[in-house]
Amino acid sequence: MNPNQNVKTTEPDGVLVLDKPAGMTSHDCVAIVRRLYRTKKVGHTGTLDPMATGVLPILIGRAAKAAEYLTAENKHYIAGLKLGVTTDTEDTTGTVLSACTAIPDEQAVREAVGSFVGEILQVPPMYSALKIGGQKLVDLARQGVTVERQARPITVYSIGCERQAHDRYLLDVVCSKGTYIRTLCADVGARLGCGGAMASLRRAGSGAFTLEDTVTLDALEAMEEAARLSLLRPTESLFSALEALYLPPFFERLCANGQPVFVNKLLRDRSYVSGAVSAPAVAPGMRVRIVGAEKGFFAVGEVCESPDGICVRPVKKFVL
Repeated sequence: MNPNQNVKTTEPDGVLVLDKPAGMTSHDCVAIVRRLYRTKKVGHTGTLDPMATGVLPILIGRAAKAAEYLTAENKHYIAGLKLGVTTDTEDTTGTVLSACTAIPDEQAVREAVGSFVGEILQVPPMYSALKIGGQKLVDLARQGVTVERQARPITVYSIGCERQAHDRYLLDVVCSKGTYIRTLCADVGARLGCGGAMASLRRAGSGAFTLEDTVTLDALEAMEEAARLSLLRPTESLFSALEALYLPPFFERLCANGQPVFVNKLLRDRSYVSGAVSAPAVAPGMRVRIVGAEKGFFAVGEVCESPDGICVRPVKKFVL
């Protein structure tokens, strides 16, 4: 008998927080990570433009199943704004459409930038991965086709504005999902009447992850396999902002089989109460981390209301 016949290999599993380099697509980064970790189960949580750098969470193994839940995370960007120019891509890599030498003063720029804080409507740029009628806008744009896009609601939580030159500013933006910083720069320029384009972009944060959590591709390439594996954060870290619902063995097995767990029954369970773990304050529609006594974190659940009371149903399982 082959001594290795019954040996099971464990595939890598977890979250790698990459510092994406300029000049590469997010897909390029995924391809490199697939090669380095020797697995096809790799995804990411939000595309960065080739010119952009910074935080790009890469999901490996079971963690890749979480991608659909993470695109909603807030983002933090540091962006360069160049005034006095408009381009077809809304950044300085595109074809110049207009130029203007009459640049407003710093106070006017600060007031214009500040006016975008809050809930606003933004029209997605043609040069984006957004699909309309099954086609990516960027593919249409490269064919010289422009289509009407519906304005979408976004939230800009804060914008810092630092002058670097008479026509150059550095914007520090915290925003909701779906915000196009290129379009924000173009809209600021339009409001000022001189035009504007994004000159640089660095994602400083995505959800709970910041630049301090990142590793570069060059550093990954230079590492031994064990060191690369040690960088993977547990899948649960993706949901650290969610309340945790801790389940004793009986309820854990019930939930793992797809059954709802009723909070009132859980509170009456002696093993739960004696565990000195209080139930989180739950409300219908709320998402929670489901942590079992035997499996540990194994699913994300949603709180629902039924005729029999408040219950939690698993909506995505990460451990079978």
